[in-house]
Amino acid sequence: MFVFAFCTSKFQKVMKGSDYNLKLETAIQYYQKQNYYRALELLEELISLLRGTDKAEKVYYYYAYCHYGQGDYMMASFHFKNYYTTFPRGEKATECQYMSAYCKYLDSPEYGLDQTETTEAMKELQLFITKYPKNDSVKKCNELIDILRGKLKKKAYNQAMLYYNINDYKAAIRTFKNVLKDYPDIENKEEIHFLIVKSYYNYADRSIPEKKKERLQEALKTCNDFLLAYPTSKFLKEVNLIFKNTSKEISKFANSNT
Repeated sequence: MFVFAFCTSKFQKVMKGSDYNLKLETAIQYYQKQNYYRALELLEELISLLRGTDKAEKVYYYYAYCHYGQGDYMMASFHFKNYYTTFPRGEKATECQYMSAYCKYLDSPEYGLDQTETTEAMKELQLFITKYPKNDSVKKCNELIDILRGKLKKKAYNQAMLYYNINDYKAAIRTFKNVLKDYPDIENKEEIHFLIVKSYYNYADRSIPEKKKERLQEALKTCNDFLLAYPTSKFLKEVNLIFKNTSKEISKFANSNT
């Protein structure tokens, strides 16, 4: 209790004092001890008091890192960005640009949520790579981009599966195709093509008579494309069955016309 009271008294004395150098030195000491709350109290006052001086850059650098240390990545990213835009030639400008992007990465939500922050993080990381292609952090940036891209990929695939599972096959077809277009390196490409085949067939099967023949022909073409692309697929049996049933349904239209 005595030690706590002494430390509190010492902090209050520094806060109320007018020695700005002592305040900065004390703030850094608190930062190094991971007491970010007290460090921020001192630094917040110093930001306005030392603006335009040779100490301003150092104050803002620690101010941004205190937010990072507290796990407030949104604010940390903002202040790291503010550092390198305010001090573009500053000693820590490159580091702070990377940290701004890295905090965006840390603030990226789970794949099931809105991915605006994920997209922003990818842009920031790519900007850093473009601006500093030989920097030591470039490799890490590429790794982070791959992780974020994987999150977007998973969200897109799950969205397509949602449409498929609720029998909205038209939306499923469109979304599965977009997944393949946006992520040509996706791991389960064969499965997605198979689901497109099934979606086309189910969409045609549930169509009104006036649209059914045209949609069955689209389903048949999709079957052919799949069989050419994956002649030894594990889905071969199911696709052949869909091909057979689709061909049979189309032949009914031909027979009815005769």
